[in-house]
Amino acid sequence: MDKGNGVERRDGPGHPWGSPDRADRGAASPAEPAGAASGAASGSEDPYSTPPYGQPGPWAPAPPVQRPDPTPPAGVRLPPPADGGSLGGAAPLAASSGAAAPPDGPSGRYNPWAASAPVPAPVPLAATATASQERPPRSRGRSFRLVAGAALLALVAGVLGGVVGVQLERGGAFSEVRLPQTSGEVVAAPDGSIAAIANALLPGVVTLHAAGGQSGTGFVLDDRGHILTNSHVVTGASGASRLVDVTFSSGDTVSGQVVGGHGGYDLAVVKVSGVSGLTPLELGDSDLVRVGDPVVAIGSPFGLAGTVTSGIISATERPITAGGEQADGSDISYVNALQTDAPINPGNSGGPLADADGRVIGVNSAIRSVDNGGSEAGSVGLGFAIPINQAKDVAEQLINTGRATHPVIGVTLDTRYAGEGARVGSSTDDPSVVPDSPADLAGVRDGDVITAVDGQRVLGADELIIKIRSHRPGDQLTLTIERGDQELTLDVVLGESAG
Repeated sequence: MDKGNGVERRDGPGHPWGSPDRADRGAASPAEPAGAASGAASGSEDPYSTPPYGQPGPWAPAPPVQRPDPTPPAGVRLPPPADGGSLGGAAPLAASSGAAAPPDGPSGRYNPWAASAPVPAPVPLAATATASQERPPRSRGRSFRLVAGAALLALVAGVLGGVVGVQLERGGAFSEVRLPQTSGEVVAAPDGSIAAIANALLPGVVTLHAAGGQSGTGFVLDDRGHILTNSHVVTGASGASRLVDVTFSSGDTVSGQVVGGHGGYDLAVVKVSGVSGLTPLELGDSDLVRVGDPVVAIGSPFGLAGTVTSGIISATERPITAGGEQADGSDISYVNALQTDAPINPGNSGGPLADADGRVIGVNSAIRSVDNGGSEAGSVGLGFAIPINQAKDVAEQLINTGRATHPVIGVTLDTRYAGEGARVGSSTDDPSVVPDSPADLAGVRDGDVITAVDGQRVLGADELIIKIRSHRPGDQLTLTIERGDQELTLDVVLGESAG
């Protein structure tokens, strides 16, 4: 008999299942109903005892059905366990169902008579979502500020990006480069401007090429094809025909013939035939030119045809000599020139020097340059032109007769004289004063020193020749002469000599 649990178990014949009989009726099990215990105490029969084999008897009621806790819907927050344990831990069944274990009952054993705790009703999902969306007032204000700041930053960035994009697009960052350029209608150059003067003169200016590579400039005198230039430009034209190439501003080139020239004046005339549409240039009056007047020079410096330069008249009646390469001095020219600072270079020779009205007042002829060891020199702002009044007279003679003359007084000058003025004298046996010459008739003698012409000082022999040649044959001049201790004035009528 085992009394460990207060239950006597009898195993004997007649009890095939070994059903226990309740021997100890004084103590009722806590799981038994209270009525059973009270019945035992009163001496009545135990209604839950096992009846004898084959006899009916009351049975214990079936224990209540134990249903597992339903799984809550997704998102439902579970309340914390009553005992503070983890939901994921292994808890006793009574604890998970919400029923407390019997205080005196065996621990850890299934109690079929324990009343099951009611299952809590699931929390609605909408209520849970609403609760989860609620935030404290401070959190909502902070979120609003963050959203507003992000929106403002996006707006500013969009505006700046649009402005930068427009500027880049206009600047050609996303397309081919197109540079800005002003445009407008062609407007005629104002009268008196350099552009207007050049536009009027260029069609009448030509480039000349003679044999031997000599080149220079010329300009049209009339519609019959006469062209004026320097004598040294066409010096290379030799033979009976004396032909040179003439190139017009249009680029057309024709052959021209030298009509005649005068080395002492450094002037020559070329004629072209069979050419129509010529543009003769208007001639001005060089006697009216004043220092400071604006001028324009046109020519072919260094072969660059149609070059236009401008400047002013720097001086008038500037006595110069040019040439002298020939042994007999036949190529020396004596010019009472117009001086200009308009750039003139080799190749400008024979070209026009025009005033502000586009009228030709001189023929560009020579320049003064710094000695550079014999190499070809350029302009230093000292250019000289033959006055057009003198050039016109010579050109008319060459066109009409084929030759030109110059005025003379009929004396020989001593080039060795170093004093002021020009002394009459000869280094040969020939007389210094030609018999019956204008000087002889005026009373000029050997050894006289001519110091002035028409009251203008004469510094040397070349200057005396230049002053005489600036006049025409037949003109009367007054010579101031020193003869020993005497100063005399003599009137002389200029004679004529062939060039």
